[in-house]
Amino acid sequence: MFRKILIANRGEIAVRIIRACRELGISPVAVYSEADRTALHVRLADEAYAIGAAPSVESYLKIERIIDAARRSGAEAIHPGYGFLAENAEFARAVRDAGLVFIGPRPEAMELMGSKTNARRAAQSAGAPIVPGTTEPLSSLEEAHEVAARLGYPVMLKAAAGGGGKGMRLVASAEELPSAFTTAQSEAASAFGDPQVYLEKAVVRPRHIEIQVFADEHGNVVHLGERECSIQRRHQKVIEECPSPINDPELRARMGEAAVRIACAAGYVNAGTVEFLVSDETREFYFLEMNTRLQVEHPVTELVTGIDLVREQIRVASGEKLSFTQEDVRWTGHAIECRIYAEDPENNFMPSPGRITELRVPTGPGIRDDGGVYAGAEVSIYYDPMISKLVAWGRTRPEAIDRLRRALDEYFIEGIKTTLPFFREIVRDDEFIRGQLDTGFIERFNRRRAPVSGDRTERDMAVIAAAIASFERRAEARTNALEHRTNNAWRLAGRTLLFR
Repeated sequence: MFRKILIANRGEIAVRIIRACRELGISPVAVYSEADRTALHVRLADEAYAIGAAPSVESYLKIERIIDAARRSGAEAIHPGYGFLAENAEFARAVRDAGLVFIGPRPEAMELMGSKTNARRAAQSAGAPIVPGTTEPLSSLEEAHEVAARLGYPVMLKAAAGGGGKGMRLVASAEELPSAFTTAQSEAASAFGDPQVYLEKAVVRPRHIEIQVFADEHGNVVHLGERECSIQRRHQKVIEECPSPINDPELRARMGEAAVRIACAAGYVNAGTVEFLVSDETREFYFLEMNTRLQVEHPVTELVTGIDLVREQIRVASGEKLSFTQEDVRWTGHAIECRIYAEDPENNFMPSPGRITELRVPTGPGIRDDGGVYAGAEVSIYYDPMISKLVAWGRTRPEAIDRLRRALDEYFIEGIKTTLPFFREIVRDDEFIRGQLDTGFIERFNRRRAPVSGDRTERDMAVIAAAIASFERRAEARTNALEHRTNNAWRLAGRTLLFR
């Protein structure tokens, strides 16, 4: 087992990995930009090394500075978390060439599955169904027109080199294709350094369901079931749950077997996620992509299976076998996660950076909050605005929803706008409660909650009631504020060694 691990990330995922290291008796090492000098992950680590200015291209994306920090600290391994360099094969290869262990897949597997067109071909060769479309990047707008006409509209343009909704455009007609093609290429080039895009037939009202896979260096490959990730804004997930409300063991087995075949075809090692689109009517599923890293939504799988994925990642990277077999995996209860963002849902989810002046995190039965902030922390303009992941577990989906409602109502953040009010409405929505989910859920939800034109009385009353409730919560928070809320974090800062 490793003695010291450097975490090449920030925020709540760095905090999550630090805690796993602590449990395994491993010394965690942090890196930080100028904007993150007082961040929670820096305070919790044993050592922390400055790696550059606030913009990520000058810090968290600087491969040589991260490896230099690992060498200076004496770390034997690097955990990339997710985002930044987590799916960068060049980084994984540089870590390996420096004589360090990359806690993740081999760079060759990352290269294969990181190209969405290559991944589609690999899935096809493994016998997994893929969405009809191209398996090579489009060479021109003319080719795009030809393929789209053959498939029939609507179609989806996607970046060949990445995911997360970047470089993705839904095209409803031939008239929309030229501008969508140019925009998708430009966005792909900006996000991934590669302007290539490919084209797929758009699946109408699909569910987005993914399968967690895990493999070790000894030839063992297993899956840990599905996660429902259909509730998305701008093609990025905001609510995830395990298992899917479909709750179909036969479908889970078929998708799990397909995901394992794909992982084997890629020579995959460590944690990965195979994503599918699923028709809610026919239960047919199609390979979408593979994420060669730990996922943001991994806690819901952990709560339902009882398997700590981060600890397992570290164990596998150190050369150990998986601590479980496929027959050992059991799914108990139901877990739902909300990604708490510093965003304004009433302004198209625009980022809401600033200082968190008050913070009250919910606790109680079945509640887990993976956070990366504290009262007084600054939410930077430079990074992804996610500040925590709130997860509720229950014996059944209705019980998990009840607990999630209660936890969302208890959660209090002052100083910035967040997605908390939006989630409080969603968990009371009839379609959500019935599990009627697909990737267009938020669009329909927003239409349902819009005020009726010309009749604002009910809406105004709701605004007044919300303002009164907010005032009462602030007053209560100030009355009940305890001095130890931030003192613990400051005491921890005393044990962290900061290096320039």
